Amino acid sequence: MAMTLRLADDETEALRRRAEFEHRSMQEVARQAIREYVENHSRAELLDQVLDEELPRYAEALERLGQ
Repeated sequence: MAMTLRLADDETEALRRRAEFEHRSMQEVARQAIREYVENHSRAELLDQVLDEELPRYAEALERLGQ
């Protein structure tokens, strides 16, 4: 699926410089950044979900350990 990404001039320039530095296209750099963003945020959301579900089970033990 194609999409248009509108960037501010300074964002475009930063992306261009990064792509040149890495000898990659601006598209490759942007796509990698999107993949990393989605992966990192998905992992954090999963961890938050697990903690929300599991911490209450161990709340008493954790409170005693903290004393």
